[in-house]
Amino acid sequence: MSPRTPEQFEEIRETRKMLILDTALKLFANEGFFKTSISDIAEKASISKGLIYNYFESKEALIRTIAFNGIDNLLKNFDPNSDSILTKEELQYFIEQNFVILQKNVHFWKLYFGIIVQPQVLKLVEKELMRLFIPLYKMLENYFKSQGEENPAAEARFFGAMIEGVYMNYVIDPKNFPIEDIKQKIIDLYIK
Repeated sequence: MSPRTPEQFEEIRETRKMLILDTALKLFANEGFFKTSISDIAEKASISKGLIYNYFESKEALIRTIAFNGIDNLLKNFDPNSDSILTKEELQYFIEQNFVILQKNVHFWKLYFGIIVQPQVLKLVEKELMRLFIPLYKMLENYFKSQGEENPAAEARFFGAMIEGVYMNYVIDPKNFPIEDIKQKIIDLYIK
């Protein structure tokens, strides 16, 4: 057996890191952040606690990584050409991709809502979340202003609240939630 290449070692590291993140995500989402220990994550992932600490300095670092990765995944669909100007086509793409992301990542969104309703956990990620969300709301506000909305700031916040409400309702009852109908309703409302 020949020695592993640096690429193989990197692939092994990434695979282990993803196992830790996926396991922690599911446990945090289902059991809660405070109730889940590093030992629980290690046991569920069938790895040692020490291995987790090779990748993450603490449970708090784990939740930050999970939260920021999930939000980054969402936001990369918001302004695909990165010009800080939102068009109708980009907004429609964002709405459509939101529903794909929601269906693929229910555990993440369950965790997200758990984070935002627990002040002690929210403190761990709040500043970074605001840093990520503020430009999004500014672009939405500019978009609604260009569309002639009377109060573009309120419309941007309404849009965000509506999307979060959809996410929350889907997380609560994914089997009975009419996701395609809701997606079409939002597209009909905003893509005129």
